[in-house]
Amino acid sequence: MSDEHPPGIRQQRFTPPEGATTIVLVRHGESMPEHPDFPHPVRDGHGDPELAPNGHDQARRVGERLAAEHHAGRTIDAVYVTSLQRTHQTADPLVGLIGLDYTEVAELREVHLGEWEGEFRARVAAGDPIFAQMLEAERWDVIPGAEPTEAFEQRLRDGIDRIVADHPGGHVVAVVHGGVIGQLIATATGATGLAFTTADNASISELVVMPNGVWRIRRYNDASHLD
Repeated sequence: MSDEHPPGIRQQRFTPPEGATTIVLVRHGESMPEHPDFPHPVRDGHGDPELAPNGHDQARRVGERLAAEHHAGRTIDAVYVTSLQRTHQTADPLVGLIGLDYTEVAELREVHLGEWEGEFRARVAAGDPIFAQMLEAERWDVIPGAEPTEAFEQRLRDGIDRIVADHPGGHVVAVVHGGVIGQLIATATGATGLAFTTADNASISELVVMPNGVWRIRRYNDASHLD
């Protein structure tokens, strides 16, 4: 009697099924600090800071990593950014390395922070009690005038639907924002609203939209290229 086992069925690595769209979510690099004497520019009601010097270095690093994957066979079909300039500047090194331009999807811009727009960091640093209430409630709209969670989630769905419609079965990069990544992953997993809002600047997460429309998460906060 042989000691060898029959071959059986091996475990396999995940491969997106035909027709699935893989969206590599990159958080923008570190943006310029908030300062009361030097307010950030505003676009469509949102604070629109440029990247800080360190953010440009982070953008270069994530761009080089994704470009290496692209040239090694994990081909990037398109690069998407939001309407805010920090995502454009983060995408610049990548598109320069792979010979693509980026496409703007305004629906994927950051959550609107209402009365705290442009001063969120200062409010948090000062220990504003509303911030603690926001964390407890797991909702951005505890901040006065901030975007309701349901509206935020719906416009992000609209942005993802647009990308999927343009690239069924494709592999794309979307340079977005920390709050956006957190909400997308919460939507995909059924997690509480702020459970995944701590993605590092220039980190990589990955969303796979299956052919039946179901969302699957493959990565979160991969920042090994920044070590």
